[in-house]
Amino acid sequence: MSQTLFTGKTFTVRRNILSILGAAIKVFDENGEQILFSKQAILKLREDIRIYTDETKTQEVFRIKARNVIDFSAAYDVIDSQTNSKIGALKRKGLKSLIRDEWLILDIDDNEVGLIKEDSATMAILRRFLSNLIPQSFHVSKDGKQIATFKRAFNPFVTKIAVDFSADTEGHFDHRIGLAAVLLIAVIEDRG
Repeated sequence: MSQTLFTGKTFTVRRNILSILGAAIKVFDENGEQILFSKQAILKLREDIRIYTDETKTQEVFRIKARNVIDFSAAYDVIDSQTNSKIGALKRKGLKSLIRDEWLILDIDDNEVGLIKEDSATMAILRRFLSNLIPQSFHVSKDGKQIATFKRAFNPFVTKIAVDFSADTEGHFDHRIGLAAVLLIAVIEDRG
């Protein structure tokens, strides 16, 4: 798979919240062209999210696989589907995420290389009570520098998250890891 799908600086992730047969998640590039698709199965005990180039599901690009069935501090491996090799991992910080969502970004050897953190503890607490009325924002840092932001728009029927990698001016962050994080946030947060 060509890495050109992930060279853009901005993306939009959309997920319809109301779906009887499982949620469809679509990723659009900065020109509004759909570049990725995933269909989330309902009532799945262990996350295994497959990301394809489109709805035909003929070309899998990468996948996100939970290490355990139920884990409060869950770890998810991000795997390149063409090489079947791990490109990194994401680990939810369990107790801290009760108040303010935090995710660790791990390299292929599970060394911590970055952090995804909800914007503010006060706003996070308000969100827990007011649900989708106050959209979430996340700041992504790697090696101590902010490299991306994820901003959820207010919409009670559709999860829409703007992803901006513009701050990664040196291009050292694999956008697949960032997009995997946004997909996990959309799936896990909307599940409640």
